Formats: sequence, structure tokens, C-alpha cells
Amino acid sequence: MSRSVDQSADTEETVYEKYVLNVRVVEVTDGDDTRYRFEAPDHCGKTFEDPEMATLYADVYFDVNGFVESETGERGVPPKIIPAGRDTMVAYMRTLPGADEDWVSCYFAERPDKIKRLIRNVRARAEKVRAGVVEQDVADRHGSRQNVEG
Repeated sequence: MSRSVDQSADTEETVYEKYVLNVRVVEVTDGDDTRYRFEAPDHCGKTFEDPEMATLYADVYFDVNGFVESETGERGVPPKIIPAGRDTMVAYMRTLPGADEDWVSCYFAERPDKIKRLIRNVRARAEKVRAGVVEQDVADRHGSRQNVEG
């Protein structure tokens, strides 16, 4: 976990989780109230009470290669999420306010253990995407590995 602090007035902001491509989850503390804000370029940002939901949201974001949530409403789903598959939809719905594990299980008519497995799948794919970005960046910085000695 990367930590950096930005204080203004009574609010303290700390980077809770830093990802590739300038994506991060920021812990925002205002008095006794702590929230977790997802931030990404060209994204309106979203705040969560629970860091697990904020990082799950980040995983969904990477799983679908980014999405725009503006104008979807409180219970709307960004268009890019829908064709991504049932597991991505489950993970996204789990991040919605009030959508605890039981609600998601009932909504998708699946047992809680299957919901957990679907969410693990999304988290694993997101990790692979992030690792691929790092690998590609390293390859780009080093150029192609052509033999120039003849």
C-alpha cells in the first residue's frame, strides 16, 4: 500500500492503493469519517465507505479496460459493463450502495459461494491486466530486443 498525505483544513487524504495508468484509491478522512475515493483519468470518481468495495471497483475498471459512469444514475450500469460477462456484472453490482453479498446473491439467483468465486475471477483478470500494462511499459522503454551486432 502506497501512502502519501495531502491535508487541507480538517480533511486528510492518503493514497490507499496505487495502480498503473494513474488509477488509485484515496483514503479521505474528515474527522471521524473515513471514505475511499476511486480516481482515474477521464472518470468522474466514486466514493465508497469500505476499502474492499473501492478496490473491487478498481478491479472492475481494469477488467473492462476502463468505463465511464456519468449519467448512469444510482442503480444504472455503464454500457461497457453489460457485455463484459456475468462475473463482471456481479462484481460491479456488488460495489453499488446497499448491494451486499446477500442482495447480489438474490439478484443473480446464485449461492454466495458462487458470487465470491465470480468476484475472485474479476480480481484475477484485473491483476493480469495491470501486470500486462507493466510488462508492456517495460518492453516499450527498452525497445525491441533486436540483435544489432549482425
